[in-house]
Amino acid sequence: MSERNAIVASSVGLHARPASLFAQAVAKTGVTVTLTAAGKSVNAASILGVLSLGVAHAQEVTLSAEGDGADAALDSLVVLLETDLDKE
Repeated sequence: MSERNAIVASSVGLHARPASLFAQAVAKTGVTVTLTAAGKSVNAASILGVLSLGVAHAQEVTLSAEGDGADAALDSLVVLLETDLDKE
């Protein structure tokens, strides 16, 4: 299993638009990714799951995945999370 940590850069955290952009990016990877924050884990491709975590600005999250392409997928998703998606 591959795992990466990231600090959420979006000024509103993973709410509304940033959560939607993130979940869509996860779905496009074709890899099953789990997002963990504050001890709770969800399917990262689920917008409702991502929103349910209530991830705030500058909060650390963990991404994990298994299988072919997991490392590349996680690397690209970390870059996305560490970008302020509210300014995109």
